[in-house]
Amino acid sequence: MKDGVNGVALAVFILFFVAVTVMGFLASRWRKAENEHSLDEWGLGGRSFGTWITWFLLGGDLYTAYTFVAVPAAIYAAGAAGFFAVPYTILIYPMMFVFLPRLWSVSHKHGYVTTSDFVRGRFGSKGLSLAVAVTGILATMPYIALQLVGIQAVLDVLGVGGGENTHWFIKDLPLLIAFGVLAAYTYSSGLRAPALIAFVKDSLIYLVIAVAIIYIPIKLGGFDDIFAAASDKYTEAGAGGLVPTDGSQWTYATLALGSALALFMYPHSVTAVLSSRSRDVIRRNSTILPLYSLMLGLLGLLGFMAIAAGIKVENGQLAIPQLFENMFPDWFTGVAFAAIGIGALVPAAIMSIAAANLFTRNIYKDFLKPDATPAQETKVSKLVSLLVKVGALIFVLGMDKTVAINFQLLGGIWILQTFPALVGGLFTRWFHRWALLAGWAVGMIYGTAAAYGVASPTQKHFGGSSAEIPGIGEIGYIGLTAFVLNLVVTVVLTFALKAAKAPEGIDETSPEDYTGEAGDPGVKAELPPATAGASH
Repeated sequence: MKDGVNGVALAVFILFFVAVTVMGFLASRWRKAENEHSLDEWGLGGRSFGTWITWFLLGGDLYTAYTFVAVPAAIYAAGAAGFFAVPYTILIYPMMFVFLPRLWSVSHKHGYVTTSDFVRGRFGSKGLSLAVAVTGILATMPYIALQLVGIQAVLDVLGVGGGENTHWFIKDLPLLIAFGVLAAYTYSSGLRAPALIAFVKDSLIYLVIAVAIIYIPIKLGGFDDIFAAASDKYTEAGAGGLVPTDGSQWTYATLALGSALALFMYPHSVTAVLSSRSRDVIRRNSTILPLYSLMLGLLGLLGFMAIAAGIKVENGQLAIPQLFENMFPDWFTGVAFAAIGIGALVPAAIMSIAAANLFTRNIYKDFLKPDATPAQETKVSKLVSLLVKVGALIFVLGMDKTVAINFQLLGGIWILQTFPALVGGLFTRWFHRWALLAGWAVGMIYGTAAAYGVASPTQKHFGGSSAEIPGIGEIGYIGLTAFVLNLVVTVVLTFALKAAKAPEGIDETSPEDYTGEAGDPGVKAELPPATAGASH
């Protein structure tokens, strides 16, 4: 690790940071809203984004600082098992092609802004809608925090903030400044800000990976030497070399499948989808988004390169930033760090908007102020987006940075429990609303309790997301086990409640709502409430 502040890299980093900050504030004038006091405009960009804007927005949304920092860090620490993120991003896109166009159509018809809006309309249950909303907010908070951890990792390697003995305020001041800027332009421009900045973010990421995958192996003697060094490290550590041992294959497979099922349950993923202008835009994106999976596979190799380069860090999150500083010229180190930093700002902005929309539509409006006007909704959502960021910042400053990924994986366990209500509801009305709520509760309780019981060398509780699968005896992803329990409870109770003729909620949707395109008479029959000025 280089001593002191890397001035050249820091200057380049600041240059890009200032550039995207300016873009963030100017975004309010880009595709200027007809009615800025509308949640459709602030929170969904007017539902007007085409194929390429949506592609960059979804890429900026799904491939984050977690991608750049935590995935290679997992491979650096644990070997090929860290590649679970590659198959799960491959699995998700066929699923996306099947169910997200249906969600877009019904949301466009009825003016739904969040998944909870849909669940409430489909099952006629504010309780189930509240459960989905609370889960979404809880799952999003550690995800936002992880983005701030990515920024902090870059700042640490740059030497900004002083040493361990520096006063906490001075040490964390750069992160506080980054947070303040993010909060300001998100408040001002809404979803348009991350949509515009995503162009810069993705371009930088592709550039850095293209250079890294060629330049670093040349300096390290080629991939043969890189893989040999990694294999030696894992063998010495008793991890069985590059290939995971037989005992870890269940963990790998269940984590990949469970993560794939969870990815588009996250509020920020749905927010990006609903901002598109047509269901065809979503279909096209399901065919071109796998380009990011190719990038992700190459990015994972950086974990092996860090081993071959002799990177030694106590916090695995610093491995890749340190690799870049050691291997790249200072000016390109600044470019790489800017890619990570902007790669954190874009998804953090979208996530905070998505969480704020959930609170506004499904807690504030449903339970606190049913007659809220569109302008009031927008104002509340803006304020809550700030509070969400503050919460994530407190989470980051008070947590152990080495376990950030485990908190995000805990969020994955939670958000997966909304799958039966959301995806099931898109295809069938058979599930009973009370059964869905009971299944959700069982999944949440089991998933949280099981994760609480997982220990690691650095944590007594919440030390990971895998535990023994009941009845099978193999170690698997807790979220997937909780999901199966959730589904079993939902199905069994649905049979019981239907036999008892328990009252079912009113379904405000109709079959044709799920297949309509923008411009179809049936789709535009109802204006979104934020546009029409009516309460929903």
